[in-house]
Amino acid sequence: MWEKVVRVLTERGVASDAAGARLHFMVRGRLGMATRMRTEDRRVLEQVIFTYYAKDQHIKTVLFVGCDWYTAHYQRRYFTTHNYWTIDPDVSRRRFGARQHVVARLEELGHYFPGGFFDLIICNGVYGWGLNRAEDCEAALSQCHACLADAGHLLLGWNDVPHRDPAPLSSVRSLSRFLPYSFPAFGTWQYLADTPGRHTYYFYQKTV
Repeated sequence: MWEKVVRVLTERGVASDAAGARLHFMVRGRLGMATRMRTEDRRVLEQVIFTYYAKDQHIKTVLFVGCDWYTAHYQRRYFTTHNYWTIDPDVSRRRFGARQHVVARLEELGHYFPGGFFDLIICNGVYGWGLNRAEDCEAALSQCHACLADAGHLLLGWNDVPHRDPAPLSSVRSLSRFLPYSFPAFGTWQYLADTPGRHTYYFYQKTV
């Protein structure tokens, strides 16, 4: 039904193709239907990275940072048996979060969780899209380190372009407390997706 409504609006010029597509996704999300962002970086994240981590028996408690219409199905699709949490400072995005959701910034993570609580923290599309200052990056990644268990994993996904690079990652001191982790599916700790925005995944592990 909704697909037909969106198609009619687009054909009649009420909505552009892009706006129509977004309307389609938002309506599906509101109805609780799986709604995927069909880009190469999301395909890699969902089909390769999530699949690997979901099968890792050492990963039981997961934090996903940042919520939107295209993340609403992550818990029921990929992390059904995990202790899965989401965090986002925007209260209006609560509806896209997990059953266990915290309205807060990543820099405040330690106010809500004890040290060593998570086995995996997924921070994708936040650096340069919310973490926009060097001091914010330092604080957020320091909190991630504190709240990860020993040998816990941190996934950092970001757009490797100048206007989305608030602080060179090589200069973020709190990030240097992690070790690069060679992700088995790629055989490297860095992976550049085939996207116009040069979306890149960095894999880290907390030192024991």
